Amino acid sequence: MATVDVDLPHVKDKEHHHHGPAKGLGRWLYTTNHKDIGSMYLIFSLCMFMIGGAMALVIRAELFQPGLQLVEPNFFNQMTTMHGLIMVFGAVMPAFVGMANWMIPMQIGAPDMALPRMNNWSFWILPFAFLILLSSLFMPGGAPNFGWTFYAPLSTTYAPESVTFFIFGVHIMGASSIMGSINIIATVLNMRAPGMTLMKMPLFVWTWLITAFLLIAVMPVLAGVVTMMLMDIHFGTSFFNAAGGGDPVLFQHVFWFFGHPEVYIMILPAFGIISEIIPTFARKRLFGYASMVYAVASIALLSFVVWAHHMFTVGMPLVGEVFFMFATMLIAVPTGVKVFNWVATMFRGSMTFETPMLFALAFVVLFTLGGFSGLMLAIAPADFQYHDTYFVVAHFHYVLVPGAIFSLMAGTYYWLPKWTGHQLNETLGKVHFWLSFVGVNITFFPMHFVGLAGMPRRIPDYALQFADFNSMASVGAFIFGVSQLLFIYNIVQNVRAGQKATDQVWEGAHGLEWTVPSPAPYHTFSTPPKVD
Repeated sequence: MATVDVDLPHVKDKEHHHHGPAKGLGRWLYTTNHKDIGSMYLIFSLCMFMIGGAMALVIRAELFQPGLQLVEPNFFNQMTTMHGLIMVFGAVMPAFVGMANWMIPMQIGAPDMALPRMNNWSFWILPFAFLILLSSLFMPGGAPNFGWTFYAPLSTTYAPESVTFFIFGVHIMGASSIMGSINIIATVLNMRAPGMTLMKMPLFVWTWLITAFLLIAVMPVLAGVVTMMLMDIHFGTSFFNAAGGGDPVLFQHVFWFFGHPEVYIMILPAFGIISEIIPTFARKRLFGYASMVYAVASIALLSFVVWAHHMFTVGMPLVGEVFFMFATMLIAVPTGVKVFNWVATMFRGSMTFETPMLFALAFVVLFTLGGFSGLMLAIAPADFQYHDTYFVVAHFHYVLVPGAIFSLMAGTYYWLPKWTGHQLNETLGKVHFWLSFVGVNITFFPMHFVGLAGMPRRIPDYALQFADFNSMASVGAFIFGVSQLLFIYNIVQNVRAGQKATDQVWEGAHGLEWTVPSPAPYHTFSTPPKVD
């Protein structure tokens, strides 16, 4: 069908009235603009990060000394569960989706996301999901208390009544994730600027494209497993009840078939952010671009065949244990390729150490450390010693906090000047970095030792020999927690005022997003840019 360009002045005028955002609350409720929706995701995830963080501080305050001090054991279990659920589904994932919403259209030269109305919908159902989840704290019997992995029968036969609300909340979060992913895939595959082939896309876009496919693959599995729980609780089925012919281990298999790709969903976009930041501050092209893309794709594929490494102690057949052990070790290879490429990018680069780069460097070092403890856990016979101890907690916090959360902070410090048009306060940024860095290590490094000595997870009390390391960890947690107030202060200051940022923002930055003015205009790329 041919389109005719009509040049009527009054039509043009009408169009120009709508270029800025709408006024008042309606702007945020009805917006279909990717930048607005990105900002809402990011603000929402920051709120969730603070709530989830407060819960972690309750946990750490209880564990400061042996004995039962501050909270009831049942409430302690509610805190461990809610902290996990909120951090995974409420803080980390929405934050990455917020970054995707903001950056992907700008990086590929698209005017907006492909499905803007669905974009609005996928955000606005999230606050309700979390209100439902948080309201369970005030229900009779209390909030879910069975750990974020909600193993049956703890989450079915012996669960508090609020578990039904938790299941409903999970369903809504899953729907939001699937819609967000469909939107990202549609945008990346259909709306790239002329000349931007897939292998010219920034790595952040690549990692998100692969993550979106992962999400679409595993979220229905989570929906399936929580629906089976619902049936077991209310409709007399016995999927996970051994007395009725079911199997509680089935729950673990189905959960971790979702759960392991899920942890990669939380780290692949982080790899993308870091692969944007390191070349900028090393002032070099990313070393081995193609191998980075292939490495991300192979990590995503392998993530589907490693789930049972969470279950070495349930009594699997030996062949099963051996398969999952070697498959898990195999994932270390593409991950190692990525770390090598980041280090090679920095090698002989003219590096400067602004706040985003500091977070990126801490990411590379600490994420690698977390990866090595993961390799230890992958060794099936050794895992019998580590399983369900604080060593596991140390491992996954070393890949999630310096991995996912540090990369989100790095991404915020890196792109916020482009979003708001103001430079962040560099001194505050550096203080925030060093406090966070020291806090994280004081918190989670001792956990390796208490874990190896046999301290079990998710228990509000512990034996006397673990007291020193636990008090250290608690002090570290409060340092890390309080230092995030600096982060919020810095962001608020930046949004309100701050030094004017240039269009380029960072000296070594390359890519389409740096060609638009700072702050980025409400509508970018109404005519697509040419990519050579």
